[in-house]
Amino acid sequence: MAQETYNSIYDFTAKDIRGNDVSLSEYSGKVLLIVNVASKCGLTQSNYKELNVLYEKYKIQGFEILAFPCNQFAGQEPGSNDEFQEAACTMFKAEFPIFDNIEVNGKNTTPLYKYLKSEKGGYFGDAIKWNFTKFLVNKEGKVVGRYAPTTSPLKIEKDIQNLLGSS
Repeated sequence: MAQETYNSIYDFTAKDIRGNDVSLSEYSGKVLLIVNVASKCGLTQSNYKELNVLYEKYKIQGFEILAFPCNQFAGQEPGSNDEFQEAACTMFKAEFPIFDNIEVNGKNTTPLYKYLKSEKGGYFGDAIKWNFTKFLVNKEGKVVGRYAPTTSPLKIEKDIQNLLGSS
């Protein structure tokens, strides 16, 4: 089976929280932070709080956060898409796009996450180590940064500003 070649994240389609196909080319020209999220993780409160701060501050400048629920780490994102949306949007006040529950490791890894990991591997290989691993994508759809789950979203702010051309 031939390996597909991808030039950027704009070559991918992902399912949104309602099951609709979304071409990531819709985000062309924007700076993106792609995050695998969970609602029952010790990192949840602080990450959602800081992600919301960044989103509110930079969305008008062309910044988007794409959140992908993932239940691969200690079952910390169980439930249906309706439950994911309720947790993200009501409990944690997220206004950024929430996508379908995905797998980020193993044989069922979504093509988008295979691509993200191939573009920016981690310190100990390509595997996603835990919830809230973050990938920063420039306006051309290229992965320019990967941040550990324990990296505070606010610590990424300078990198986001640089890509947006603001400071």
